[in-house]
Amino acid sequence: MFDPVIAPSGTLLGLLQRGRGDGTLHALTAPRAEALAALDECVLHDPRHDWQVENRSLYYARLYLDLHGELDAVEAHLFSPEDALDPEESRTGLALAVLGHLASYGRLDALGMLRRYAAHGANWAWALDELALRDDDAGLRALAAPVLARFPRDAEGEAELARTVRDAFEPRPWRLWADDPRASVATRVRAAREAGSFDRWQRQMSPSGPRPGWSVGAVLAWARQGVERGTPRHVPAARCLMAVAGPEDRPEIVEAARSGPEGARCTALRHLADANDPDALDLIETAALTATGPVVEAAVDAFERMRSLAAVDRARRWVHRPGPLGAAAARVLACRGGVQDRAPVLAALRDAVRGEGPDASTLWTLVDGTGRLGIGCAAPVLRHVYRETASSHLRGRAARALAATDPSFATGFAVECLWDCEESTREIAARYAETGDSRVVERLRRLAADPAEEDDVQTAVRSRFGPDAPAV
Repeated sequence: MFDPVIAPSGTLLGLLQRGRGDGTLHALTAPRAEALAALDECVLHDPRHDWQVENRSLYYARLYLDLHGELDAVEAHLFSPEDALDPEESRTGLALAVLGHLASYGRLDALGMLRRYAAHGANWAWALDELALRDDDAGLRALAAPVLARFPRDAEGEAELARTVRDAFEPRPWRLWADDPRASVATRVRAAREAGSFDRWQRQMSPSGPRPGWSVGAVLAWARQGVERGTPRHVPAARCLMAVAGPEDRPEIVEAARSGPEGARCTALRHLADANDPDALDLIETAALTATGPVVEAAVDAFERMRSLAAVDRARRWVHRPGPLGAAAARVLACRGGVQDRAPVLAALRDAVRGEGPDASTLWTLVDGTGRLGIGCAAPVLRHVYRETASSHLRGRAARALAATDPSFATGFAVECLWDCEESTREIAARYAETGDSRVVERLRRLAADPAEEDDVQTAVRSRFGPDAPAV
């Protein structure tokens, strides 16, 4: 999937693509045709940089409801000829998830579209999962025949069916079909479920990775093989070392961390850091300054995992260095430093925004640390990150940091956060938004009554309406 093109943050499309609360507020006051066109663009061309973790579906579904939006564009997208040519989940997953939420709100057109797509679409398994949560038994039973028809009645088709049943995210349809009164349906599904269970048992009985009794050398060799095959294994290999290594193995592990091949060196560095070995910090420094590529990444990652006072003291010495080691030191101070570390953390935050922009990966930790350390003068930078980042998760972290550093948060960004696409951001807003704004009171009441809203958000809302809460 190509990286999405995100419109400027000051435009309606840019706001909706980012999932910002202001996107909904602006869409509700914009010309309806313009708002629906921007909404369709977001749903049909997923704007998320990480579509597997960022939330947008409930956000877009609620806006379709508020705008009384038609689903013609979504239907054309799902049932276009391109569906057969590009069956990737990233092309249709967001649209199907939006339809799922709309179906739960009672939109029968969305429910019917999901049923049709489950019967005929390429990404049918996703649609079936949405229906498993929302459709009745009769609707699901009607899909048994078209879904099973996707699997030929030969050995290869039956094996694929067994894998599909075994890996199903929502098992409800398959359980229904296993008890279907039609023998042709029930017999196939039951056989597929049994085959899938047997396959799972076989895999558990025949593990391909490290086993009890492996030596340190065998674990390091396994890590080296991962590099040769293009599958890094140093993280699981380091966990294996924790189980098999004894005091007598330390010289071998230290030597691997100092000069071993890539896979073994990465594994040894991580193991020594996790074990808080007295030589770990010196070995990490050497690797970060002299090695290249994956070894440097593994070294700084191992350093950031360390929780000792010695690691924090070393971070204070390294934080002014250029390069990955200095950047990692700033993140360590952001997570575990004290008030005396505010200046270098703030400097690292500003440098990251200036040098890499509002979506730099290092900002996640630095933004959290800015809030944890209460760096009030960082509020302007945090506001910039909040407005400009394309990541709804990073925006939520910026909102949490602003709640701790910006006195204007409760009457500013907290209000729009009540409409944000991320539940954690709505939860922050529910706790902080100033209720002097009439929109806030109305929105809190709507969130409290919405069955689709997450429990944590509703708990935060109830805390504002409780007997000890300020008047709302």
